[in-house]
Amino acid sequence: MVRRQFRRAEMIRYFERLPPVLVAIESCGSSHHWACLLQSFGHEVKLIPPQYVKAYVKRGKNDAADAEALCEAVTRPSMRFVPIKSRERQAACMLMTVRERLVSVKSQLSNAFRSYAAEFGIVGPAGRQNVAQLIKRVLEDDSLPEMAKDLFRLQAEEYAAVEARLAKIEAKLMRWHRDDDVSRRIATIPGVGPIGSSMLSMKAPPPETFRSGRDFAAWLGLTPKDHSTGGRKDMAESQRPETQCSDRR
Repeated sequence: MVRRQFRRAEMIRYFERLPPVLVAIESCGSSHHWACLLQSFGHEVKLIPPQYVKAYVKRGKNDAADAEALCEAVTRPSMRFVPIKSRERQAACMLMTVRERLVSVKSQLSNAFRSYAAEFGIVGPAGRQNVAQLIKRVLEDDSLPEMAKDLFRLQAEEYAAVEARLAKIEAKLMRWHRDDDVSRRIATIPGVGPIGSSMLSMKAPPPETFRSGRDFAAWLGLTPKDHSTGGRKDMAESQRPETQCSDRR
């Protein structure tokens, strides 16, 4: 009915003046921000996973075709939508991803330090708990060239700085876990710790989104993949009986 192309500021002014309508947005990194903004204007916003929109793109891929596919997908009665995160929930998810990045950097630094030390014949036991001991051994080794000692000292300082930042982030994460009732209840499940329960509480949709526990298990990816046709299910390659061979040796 309407085909318009806007710049960012023009689009905001357009939706401010527009009467309340249903707005479909393809879920992406900034979609939650735009959903909250459009909701503040009185619009109803639905976020759709990109893989669910792709089926309605008729030919080619451009902005107009994607917009038309979104308009078609949002009207489907069986369509599934992504719950809109509040700014507080986005901040909590950011806390988790910052921690993951720091853990990755810490592992990268420890592996690099180990490999450089091994080049000079200094090998320490495996395990993250033994990195500090290896760093101490290397820094106290007087047989190393002065340049190597300076570079090892630089890496040790970088490793210590990352450890300090990681400790601050984990302290914030533990405070968030203690303040969140859902995360505390999930942590009572045997085998689930504060980090796992916090991540599940942050990223899982509201419970009323799922019709049953099986639907939630499917959302987590814990159900077997179904591949059937004509009412018959195909067997996995590993489960198929071996074919008989007439030439045996």
